[in-house]
Amino acid sequence: MMSLTLQITWLFLLAIPIACIAWTVTHEEVFKEPREFCEKCSKEGKSIFKRKFFYLFTCEYCFSHYVTIAMLIFSGYKLLLADWRGYVIAGFSLVWIANIYMSIFARIRMEIKKEKIEIAVKEEQLNK
Repeated sequence: MMSLTLQITWLFLLAIPIACIAWTVTHEEVFKEPREFCEKCSKEGKSIFKRKFFYLFTCEYCFSHYVTIAMLIFSGYKLLLADWRGYVIAGFSLVWIANIYMSIFARIRMEIKKEKIEIAVKEEQLNK
């Protein structure tokens, strides 16, 4: 079992690729077409199972749970306890930290976009 300091370090570092993957799949242009297909299926699916299944690929919070499960399998990371309960604690902790990272990233992107719009408006006013 890792020391608590090392476990916490792993928690904050392992959440970075989880957030990156979840954000990329659910927001970025590279996955736009598959995401639009999933959005359509999540709204127009005939069964509740189909609608909920496809929704998972459009919501960064939901999708981060599945990315976290894959990361736990890949890394074998456990938090606080050495048995299966350590995986459960690690899983929910990683999802929480990854979603904090994604919220911070979304806020930064929004601020950058706002600044670009303000600059464009000011440039347009100067050119008149």
